[in-house]
Amino acid sequence: MSAATGDSLGTGTKTSKVSKDHKKPTEAALKGAIQLGIGYAVGNLSSKPDRDVLMQDFSMVESVFLPSEGSNMTPAHHYPDFRLKTYAPLAFRYFRELFGIKPDDYLYSICKEPLIELSNPGASSSWFYLTSDDEFIIKTVQHKEAEFLQKLLPGYYMNLNQNPRTLLPKFYGLYCIQCGGVTLRLVVMNNVLPRAMKMHYKYDLKGSSYKRRANRKERAKPSPTFKDLDFQEMHEGLYFDPDTYNALMKTLQRDCRVLESFKIMDYSLLLGIHVLDRRPLNRGSRCDSRRGQKVLYSTALESIQGTVKDPEPVADDETLGGIPAKHRDENLLIFLGIIDILQSYRFIKKVEHSWKALVHDGDTVSVHRPSFYADRFLKFMGSTVFKKLHRNRFTTFTILVPCFRLTT
Repeated sequence: MSAATGDSLGTGTKTSKVSKDHKKPTEAALKGAIQLGIGYAVGNLSSKPDRDVLMQDFSMVESVFLPSEGSNMTPAHHYPDFRLKTYAPLAFRYFRELFGIKPDDYLYSICKEPLIELSNPGASSSWFYLTSDDEFIIKTVQHKEAEFLQKLLPGYYMNLNQNPRTLLPKFYGLYCIQCGGVTLRLVVMNNVLPRAMKMHYKYDLKGSSYKRRANRKERAKPSPTFKDLDFQEMHEGLYFDPDTYNALMKTLQRDCRVLESFKIMDYSLLLGIHVLDRRPLNRGSRCDSRRGQKVLYSTALESIQGTVKDPEPVADDETLGGIPAKHRDENLLIFLGIIDILQSYRFIKKVEHSWKALVHDGDTVSVHRPSFYADRFLKFMGSTVFKKLHRNRFTTFTILVPCFRLTT
């Protein structure tokens, strides 16, 4: 194993050209290498003593070659030879500990069963893999995004220490797998939308109107992800108990100011809506996978509940931590999180906005300076998407408290 600081995050992508000396690995081989590599990295950390995180830990990179026949440091395996790079391993170990993730649980989640490939809920070209227990998402990221995340880590560390309850992505690891001429940069993060709960509606919301309608191809999917204009046509707003609304908006405001301070924009709110009145929760094996939750502050309700009065047990097996809400006469559970934060307002974004503004209203495009973007995002969420329930609007809302249970 070798360690370095400031090491490059690689130059290839998932679709890199494969050299003549390599045979392109299969999808199954890549997923297996991902699991083996992360398992090796976490196991290797067990020999390192616990200590405070130092500034140099954020830029540390560990690199190891894992040949299929094994070596005196690495196990034999049946995948093609590959190289593993682990970024800021000690810093990410601290982040996992902060969220109560034990090393054995992390390994069990990622390595025990094959990873499940998901469709992309956002606009990026990333690939998404889900662990079989529904706890973690493994997302492929571009070189610039991985580089930006590593530079973001010191500020991310400070923010998590101050506010572990957040709707921002929770990052648990950053890795690079180089296998058969293919380079994958991977970030492990929290899963916002549990599979065990059917999402009757999914939205990717930015607070913009330019090209913010799901196209025909997206609408034809079994579980489409709609956008801002679709939401305005399909919903008149989601109503919350006043305390819940205030806690939700306070969390969003705090998170957006953090993103603004890092000059981050073009992020989205991923919103999943489960309509309780349409179908009872399927109590099959997929629901059972969420029992014995491994991660603190991982559900939507936990993420905002620092200021909600009288919090009951929030990781209820029946609600999976969804936030109770109302739409017209329907009872809902809301699942949400901020996604796609690895975009900084650099020259290319400034040029993109200037060009769009020549053709369209500059205030409606999604790429904007960070302060304007945050203000517009919050205004849209706080007035169009989320609304405060007046006590006399729905007399039946009293059933929608964090401790309620579904009936079958």
